[in-house]
Amino acid sequence: MAEHRQLQQTALLDAARVLLAEGGREALSFGALAARTGLARSSVYEYFRSKSELVEALCTVDLPLWAAEIEAGMAVRDSAVERIEAYVRGQVSLATDPVHRAVVAVAEYELDDAARARIRAAHAGLTAMVVRTLEELGHDRPGVAASLLQGVVEAAVRQVERIRGEDGTPGARAVEEIADTAVRFALDGLRPATGPTTDPVDGRADGSCGAGSSDGIGADAR
Repeated sequence: MAEHRQLQQTALLDAARVLLAEGGREALSFGALAARTGLARSSVYEYFRSKSELVEALCTVDLPLWAAEIEAGMAVRDSAVERIEAYVRGQVSLATDPVHRAVVAVAEYELDDAARARIRAAHAGLTAMVVRTLEELGHDRPGVAASLLQGVVEAAVRQVERIRGEDGTPGARAVEEIADTAVRFALDGLRPATGPTTDPVDGRADGSCGAGSSDGIGADAR
C-alpha cells in the first residue's frame, strides 16, 4: 500500500509539472490533476489536502535537484572565479526551463512564509558551497557577498523572463548575452576590497577593487 501511494503521489506531481509547463499556475487545479491521472477529484485530496501542500511537495522534490545540478557544475571547476561563474550561469540557464519557471511562479503565489523557509533550508548545501567559494576569493563577510550575488542572479533571471519569443521561450543568444553580462557584473562586484584577483576572461591579475565584502543567500552574517 505504501508503494502504491508513493507511485500515485509521484504521478500527481508529474501531472502538476505538465499542467504548470503548459498553462502556468492558472492551469493547476485538483480537477485538472484528476483528469490527467485518472483519479477521482476527491481522491486527489487523499494525497494533498490543498494546492499549497501540493506546491510545497513539488518544491521539496524539484528545487534540491536543481540545486544539485548547479552544485555539480561548480564542483568540476578549478578556481573560485570559475565556480562563481558556474553558479550564475547555472541559474540563468534554469530560468529557460518552463517547468522550473512555472514551479517558482506558483510557489511565490501559493506558499506562505513558513513553507518558503522550509524550502530554503533544503538549499543549505548550495548556500554553503557559495559561501566557501567567496571565502576563497577573500571576503571577510562571505554571507553578505552571497546574498548580493544572488540579487544579481535574480535580476538576470527577470531579464530572461522578459525576452520570451513567439514560442514562449527566450532565444538562446539573448539568454547567453544576459548570462555573460551577469557573470561580468557579479565577478567585478565580488572582488574583495584588497588583493589582486584573476580576470575571468584572460587570466591576468587585476588589482582593481570591487564593491567590497558581503554576506548571504540565507546564510548568517559573519
